[in-house]
Amino acid sequence: MPRYSFRWRGFVDVDTGRETLRLAIPGSFVQWLRDGEEVILVEGNGGIELYRIWDGERVPVWPPFQKLVELQKKDPSTGEPLYSYRIAVQEATTEEEFEKIAELEQYHYASKKETVALWVCPETGEFIESNVRPDCPNAKLVEIKGSLPVSRFLVLKLVDRQPYEPEIVGYVRIDPPIPLMHRRLPDGTVIKNIRERVFPYEWFHPTYWPERLIRELIRQNASYYERRKAFQEIWRKAVEICNTAAARISRVVIHPDYRGDGLGMLAVRSAIEWVSSRRAPEMKKRKHLVETIAQMARYNPFFERVGFKYLWDTKSGRPVLYYPLTEEARRIIENFLKTDPIAREHGGKLYREAYRPADPISGPIVLDGVTKFYENVLDVEGLPEEIQRVLLAFGVDRRRVQKYVLRGAELRIDPGEIVAVVGASGAGKTTLLRIISGLEAPDEGAVYLPENARISTLIPWESEPEFGDEPILQHMYEKLGDIVAAIEVLNLSGLGDAVYYRARFSDLSTGQKERAKIASALADRPNILIIDEFAAHLDSLTAKRVARKITQIARRYGMTLILVVHRPDVLNVIRPDKIVYVGYGGLLVKEQGEGEDAQGV
Repeated sequence: MPRYSFRWRGFVDVDTGRETLRLAIPGSFVQWLRDGEEVILVEGNGGIELYRIWDGERVPVWPPFQKLVELQKKDPSTGEPLYSYRIAVQEATTEEEFEKIAELEQYHYASKKETVALWVCPETGEFIESNVRPDCPNAKLVEIKGSLPVSRFLVLKLVDRQPYEPEIVGYVRIDPPIPLMHRRLPDGTVIKNIRERVFPYEWFHPTYWPERLIRELIRQNASYYERRKAFQEIWRKAVEICNTAAARISRVVIHPDYRGDGLGMLAVRSAIEWVSSRRAPEMKKRKHLVETIAQMARYNPFFERVGFKYLWDTKSGRPVLYYPLTEEARRIIENFLKTDPIAREHGGKLYREAYRPADPISGPIVLDGVTKFYENVLDVEGLPEEIQRVLLAFGVDRRRVQKYVLRGAELRIDPGEIVAVVGASGAGKTTLLRIISGLEAPDEGAVYLPENARISTLIPWESEPEFGDEPILQHMYEKLGDIVAAIEVLNLSGLGDAVYYRARFSDLSTGQKERAKIASALADRPNILIIDEFAAHLDSLTAKRVARKITQIARRYGMTLILVVHRPDVLNVIRPDKIVYVGYGGLLVKEQGEGEDAQGV
């Protein structure tokens, strides 16, 4: 293996007795093999398969773990497919894949590095820290900072993607368990070596712990030169010693534009399968457990939704969750949750949903004979002479323009209904929303709202939330008074990344600003949410994600949604209960049957 870039470069020589075969296998695999170890080679149509023998069992080493998954997103009310992803899940093996991992790493919520990758420029020999490929023609990625030499990575690749979409949309990093873990009780008491009190000792030992070997050198009073010379050997020795029956998920990173669609859960499920079938990362002992230590588990439940159980907090206050891979591990976890006084209270559940809109409206929204009439007088008086000449040439001297935007309109919207408003530009869609929300009064007729109506309205350039220089997470928190609920509304709106949490509104792109406005509207805890030009500035896939999320929460809590929608692809995801066609002063209301396709609109 080369000193640098060993993860994606390396080889192993296998003596078959007749010849020596040199197999090109990345160092992330090769480093776990030992000189003189007996292996099995199987030659097939797909190439050579390499297995090691451990405890009398055949453990697959090469080719890398991979599978193809179709992830369908379904209508929350009917279960019908709305859209889907085809994703190739595979272990990272190439330099290009690790470059994409380095780019994604900067989005990890716990990254303490402003720059997360180290590169070398071959022409100058200069080492460069950068999150993306630096301005050097032949720059080579050296390492992803913060990862361990024993870290292994599983990537999620979009199979069917548009040219503007990233190839790799997420990754999982697997490591051996941390060497020591102590538990902090709610009263501050610290219980040392908690895992060994609950699980068998050999499940977590010996783990990757080079620091212990370094301390041994120091105790031996080795010179500075001897220590530096020994570091490479220490790494190899630590790898050789490492052999646990547990694996640790230390990173799950999903591209910010693809969060909220279950890719995080797909990544974790795939990692569990990888650890179980390939015994990653060491490829030695059979694995009993997968552990993760993640502060974000307090604010996002995807680990628990996959089946992880929360057991305790570390000495530093970080929650620890476990997934059992064997029946023995499952029994131990269940027994701990039943017998430990503190665990008995939380029952293995850490995340508590915090966001709730107001209770559903107590009655229908009714428009009874609503009429809205507009009159406008146009003349050329006071205009520049050149402009007047042009207008007069077209016969425009003085005109009185009169039109009925709504004329005797009748509409009933029942509690919890999702209503899509459709019509040509200038047809009166925005006027209808303004009248329902009370921003404008009808000329004739009446609008009846239930007494407990709590309306939040988004009409561009007219009725929108006001953002200052505060981070958008702070904006949501100040409205909701609950940090978990603040994170939830951002996640629901498609801004599920801590980088965006700390961004100011002015830092966001146009599409992100639209999602932030939706989050702010949800933070008002409305039971009637009215949005004009819904998802108008979002690309098709992002619009579908936001539409699915917002209708999901509306149907869950009985929120009434009234959305102006122009795009059939978004209409099909919303699956409205009613479509209201607006035009020429009239309203045409079409009741939608369950699962009815809106493509013809």
